[in-house]
Amino acid sequence: MLWVHEVHRVRGLEEAAFEEAVRDEWMPALAATGDAKLLYFAHLTHGSGRAYTVVTVTAVPDGAAWGNVARQVQAGPLRDLARDLDALRHTVTGRIFQPATWSPVVPEDLAAVPADPGLDHEPTLFMEDTAWPHEGMLLDYLAKAEAQYAPSLVESRGKGTAILELHTLLHTAWGTGQRAEVLLWQKILDPGRLWNLLATELPPAGTAPGTWMHDALVVRDDWRSRLLRTARWSPLS
Repeated sequence: MLWVHEVHRVRGLEEAAFEEAVRDEWMPALAATGDAKLLYFAHLTHGSGRAYTVVTVTAVPDGAAWGNVARQVQAGPLRDLARDLDALRHTVTGRIFQPATWSPVVPEDLAAVPADPGLDHEPTLFMEDTAWPHEGMLLDYLAKAEAQYAPSLVESRGKGTAILELHTLLHTAWGTGQRAEVLLWQKILDPGRLWNLLATELPPAGTAPGTWMHDALVVRDDWRSRLLRTARWSPLS
């Protein structure tokens, strides 16, 4: 499974129109190709970054399916829709990600992902962490995340102290981007605990040797967090 992850800088006056166009036209048209499904449509939460930023995630089963969709965007039935979306945004930046070998694959069944504009569910908050491993250390980062970070989240949930649940961990596909990136897609389980994380410094014990915040510095010291809120109609939440 491949994730096509796109960050859209939407024109402020067209924010509602952009969401409606993706929901009512683009999402069903993607599903009709038989090669792709929109998984997530999420707004960057107010106060946490650049205004009018939307993140979408589209899944394709493999590179051949991605190529089929790309051709339809360039010179097929998706061309006019893509042009209409361009008129509602300033820019869009995309990356292609694949799951780490040990990470859960989202979705498990692409065919089962709905493409119904009438979906309505409570929004979900996600923390999207993008990490840039030290040069030449992508595989080391993935191995360390498997051995230490992912188990630490499971342990915290067992203790009832978890803030995050790791839905999947991905990295840029071979041949894409100037530098390897790792994407951690994490559901926020307890917004109250998140507030404590934002409002206070981590205690010394949280950055001591043996913790992820300390030990991961061997493989990376550069990452970015985004707080994302899914739309009520977003296929997955």
